[in-house]
Amino acid sequence: MAKQSAGILLYRIKNNDLQVFLVHPDGPFWKNKDAGAWSVPKGEFLDDEDALIAARREFQEETSSTVDGHFIKLNPVKQKSGKNIHAWAVEGDIDETGITSNTFPLEWPPKSGKIITVPEVDKAGWFNTETAKEKINQAQAALVDELITLLDR
Repeated sequence: MAKQSAGILLYRIKNNDLQVFLVHPDGPFWKNKDAGAWSVPKGEFLDDEDALIAARREFQEETSSTVDGHFIKLNPVKQKSGKNIHAWAVEGDIDETGITSNTFPLEWPPKSGKIITVPEVDKAGWFNTETAKEKINQAQAALVDELITLLDR
């Protein structure tokens, strides 16, 4: 069965401009990658878990912030890896400079037997939709497009 993740596409209107909140993965593989590397805050969940609850949990794990509001279910997208991404849009605001992420163990360099501890996210940012679609994982750009349509922006 394909892996699945649940995430939150946080958005705000600032100076009449639609902006979305994205995170950048940490770790040696992602260190110098920008275009196509950013993502909605998300994480994997099991079939028996409620996807929205998982999305809210993952948002908190990756940003150290909770998110509340009117959640709008977006159409799932499938990444090149085959992973299905379930996402909800919600209006809100967060200080992108104040996030802290949970960590995970990573074998680095690969097959070395050496384990390092890496934060899931190294930075976050607010982006207008045009810039966001350049930075976000290619499959997830459809989430931004759907949000633009839903908000009639």
